Order: sequence, then C-alpha cells, then structure tokens
Amino acid sequence: MSQPGWTPEESSDRKADPARLSLLGHDLRAAVSDVLGGIRLIEQDGLDPATRLQLERVRAAGEVLARLLEESLAEMLGEEPGDAPVSNVQLSRFLYDIEMRWSGRAREKGLAFTVSVGAGVPAVLALDRMALERVLANILSNAIKYTDSGHVRMDVTLTEDHALQMAVSDEGPGFSGAALQRLFQYAGRPDDADKPGHGLGLHISHDMAGRLGGHVSVRNLPGLGAEVALTLPASVWELALPDTPTELPDLSHVKVLVAEDNASNQMILSHMLTAMGAEVELAEDGVEALHRLDCEEYDIALVDIEMPRLSGIEVIRALRGSGGPKARMPVLAVTAYVLRANRDAIFAAGADGILAKPLPGIETFGQAVAAAVARAETPGTQPQPAREETVELNVARFDHLMEIAGPDGAVELLDRLQIDLRRTERGLVAALADFDRPAIRAETHVLIALAGAVGAERLQAMAESVNAAAHRRDDTGMRGTGAEMCRQLDRLIHFVQTEFNRRGGAA
Repeated sequence: MSQPGWTPEESSDRKADPARLSLLGHDLRAAVSDVLGGIRLIEQDGLDPATRLQLERVRAAGEVLARLLEESLAEMLGEEPGDAPVSNVQLSRFLYDIEMRWSGRAREKGLAFTVSVGAGVPAVLALDRMALERVLANILSNAIKYTDSGHVRMDVTLTEDHALQMAVSDEGPGFSGAALQRLFQYAGRPDDADKPGHGLGLHISHDMAGRLGGHVSVRNLPGLGAEVALTLPASVWELALPDTPTELPDLSHVKVLVAEDNASNQMILSHMLTAMGAEVELAEDGVEALHRLDCEEYDIALVDIEMPRLSGIEVIRALRGSGGPKARMPVLAVTAYVLRANRDAIFAAGADGILAKPLPGIETFGQAVAAAVARAETPGTQPQPAREETVELNVARFDHLMEIAGPDGAVELLDRLQIDLRRTERGLVAALADFDRPAIRAETHVLIALAGAVGAERLQAMAESVNAAAHRRDDTGMRGTGAEMCRQLDRLIHFVQTEFNRRGGAA
C-alpha cells in the first residue's frame, strides 16, 4: 500500500529516488558501524565463558552482516565495479570467526562442531572474502539444519595438486536421489523433503564458488552423512608477493626479537627480516617476550602493542625500567592504532619509534630497523622528535559554521564532532590494517561528509581518493593515501579538541 496522501506513482518515485537511497544507505552503514563498535568495546574479562562465546558469535555474525549490507547497498546505488573484490584474508582469523559463529548454532541443536586445518595450508589467501563467507555459510547452515545428532566438522586441507579444499561433513541422512538430481538448481529442493526450505543454499554456494574461481562438490559418505566441499585452485587464492628490492639494508649482524601474537604477522615480519640477513626469534605474547629479553641478548626488539597476557606498552616499560645495558636497547612498536593518544602512550613508555600496520614495504621497513640499530650503536644519537603539524583547513568555512551555530551551539557542535571524528578514526585504522574494503568505503563515506562540513578540504579529497581506491580494489592506493589521510584526520581531531577547549567546552 502507498502512504496516506501519496498516489501510487508518487510512492514509486520515492522508492526509486537515488538521493533517498543514498541517505538511507548512509544511516544503515552508520547504525551497523555503531553496533559493531559497541560490541568491540565491551570488556570481556568479567564475563563467564558462555557469555564471551555468545558475544564472539554475535560479533562474527555482525561483521558478516556489515559486509553483506555494504555489498547490497553498493549494488543498489550502482557503486559496485564488475570485478570480484580480492583482498588478503588472514586464514586463522577467518576460521576463528567461522568457528565462533557456527559453534553456537550447532550447540543449540546439541551438535558438536569443529574446524581442523591440515599441514601446509597457507596463512593468507588473496580472494573475495565475502564470496567465501557466503559459500561456507550456506554449506554450514545446511549441514547443521539436516543433522539431528552427532558431529559437523570442517576440514581445511591442500589437495595433491595444491588446491585449497574446505570440506564440511555431517552425520545427517545424506542427500536423497531426487536431491542429487537437482543439485545447485534455483529452488531445487525436492517436493517431498522433510525439512522446511527452498533449496537456495547450494544454489548460492555454487554461484559464489564460481565467483571465486572454484567449484562445489557433493557426495554421500559411506554409512551415514554427507560431505560438501569447496575446492579452490591455487591460481585463485595464492598471494602475489612483490618483488624484493635489489638494494636493501644489510641486517646480517642484527639479532631481532619479534614479539607478535598473530601468526600471519609473525610470518611477514620474519620473512622481511631474514631477507635482509637478520637473525630472528619469536615471542608469542608479552610474558614470553620479557622472558626472552631477560635470558638473551638482542640488538633490537619489534614489539606488537596489542598482545595477550602483557601488552606491548607494559613490555617496553618493564624493559626500560630494568636497568643496565638492556634498558637502552632500541625498541620499535608495531601497532595498527597510531592515533595521537596511542602514540603519546607508546613514546612515553620508551619506544624509539612506531611501525604502523599495515606494514610498509620491505625497503622502508628495513631502513626503519637499520636506523634504530645505528642510533643505538652511536652514543648520544637520538631520534629527532616529530614536528607538530596542524590540519590544512579552510578557516573561513569553519568560522562561518561556528557563526551559524552560535556560542552555545558551537560548543555542542564541536563536542559532537569530536565524538564522530574519533569513532571514524578508530574504524578507519582498523579497516586499513585489515584491508577491509567494505569498512574502508563505509568509513571514508562518513569522513567525506565530516571533513567537507568543517572545511578540511585536503582531508576530504584524501577520503574521496581512498574511497575510490577501495572501489577499484587498489591496495597500493589505499595504503599510501590512507596513511596520510589518517595523519590529517588525527590533526583535525586535535584542532577540534583545541577549539572545544578554547570556547569553554572543557569546563
């Protein structure tokens, strides 16, 4: 029905209005971003294991929802390019989210659910994450739906021809002859099936597998149950590593401790350091890092700030307070969260520098490590403090905005602007670290509007550039412009906070 007072033609026009769809999309993206942000900020230490598990389940499902929403909105608004959005997927994190999401669903039916990973499976995949999630979600949903007791499992392995296979097996009744004849058809579910549904799951899985460049196979297992497997040839997921530069710093005399809990980042850091000749040892958390620092001699430590048991900041503080020569050992902090407050805390703890995630190219990375070691080997040499820079702003536009708001309204506006800018900054830093293109597009969409409103024209142009790079799947463009965009955003936040305090907001 049409709304009271509207003709059917007017209702149709409103539904098709691109501007109205764009505004609705903006609000939907903002709402989902707030929901996910709220979930991530919940302190889990005081929660019981069952509640923590459910919270992780909601978070994992919510992030899938956000990516589905972004893809749907982009298609509705004509934003989606034709090519598949290939990104680097950290497999361990991806499988953790799969397990968190589907173990809860299985437990509700009294089923066991496990994920196993075979030898040689790659740590990072280069493919369309959303398509991969949709394939597995439909396969797992069917397996759990049709299994009334027993076990559902997902095995991730490499085949003899180096294809990646994700096989979901269950202990249900298996596929009937009629179902096998209509596999992958749209609404191909047999009429006499004893479970509700339309048979769309395998159709979607088949379609998405084709989008990935792979295929889905189905077979009944001997005795009881079925197996549905996604197979992806190596050519569609192998990570294309950049060529190693010919001129790199010589780190053959350097022994490095890498304190990092993420297996993929361990691999990347170790690969780059050993390519330059360094000797590398790994610590998987802050406690192990301090133990190694106590027992062995190193020339430099690379310390992840977000580690379990003991944070990187706590490790750096403990090292600097230990006394003796080790207290002066160079330390580079590795973190995705290079916001102003984080930087201040990291340098206050005693770090010599910060390496921002995503990590720079091997040449830039090597120069940073070599420079830190060289400073330590040259007594009296200290790194130069970074020069405080201000945001590039159209002051006339900003002043006009404050004039329109009035004295009291300006303070309230600046307060709200601080909140929105900080939330956007957190979202962008996390999205850029993970190369999460849908999140990058959503966050830069918000930033374009915020920066434009206050006259931060260069920041607005950068946000537009990163947004366009995300649409083009241009990781190099996102990485390069994204880092400077975050620096400009940080300066804008500092400027807004200063203005808020100057106008009496601090009181």
